[in-house]
Amino acid sequence: MTGTGSDLPHIDEHATTVAAGRDEVWRALWETLTRSWGGRGRLAARALGCAETEVRDLEGAPVEGSTIVGFRVERARPEGELALAGRHRYSRYALVFRIDALPGGATRLRAQTLAEFPGPAGALYRLLVIGSGGQVLAVSRLLEAVRRRAERAAA
Repeated sequence: MTGTGSDLPHIDEHATTVAAGRDEVWRALWETLTRSWGGRGRLAARALGCAETEVRDLEGAPVEGSTIVGFRVERARPEGELALAGRHRYSRYALVFRIDALPGGATRLRAQTLAEFPGPAGALYRLLVIGSGGQVLAVSRLLEAVRRRAERAAA
């Protein structure tokens, strides 16, 4: 998948303010992503037919070609963008993180979700994942985990 979902419909965007600098947020984001989606995540990824079912951390930091469960790194720009893309039987999707410096040393971490859900099975899957609020909950929890990890590292 190329273009990191630029051809995919926008689903939503969520953000959190982090009392830490961009470097801490960048590291915390990757650490959180590589440690998340453990055993149950792998099982779900396999059941859905995801191409990426394992973490392949090529350099201890996100680089193009690294994988986490369900996603492949399409773009990794430490100055402020991490773009992940994936697909399975019911969807093609992207999750794009942007890290913006704020005054006073704080950072805003944004997560944009893009996805398409082709066919009747895709429409049902969209209802289950997006319509139920499950995706919002998962992204919100992820952002909160990154915020806590980055703030601990900055302290």
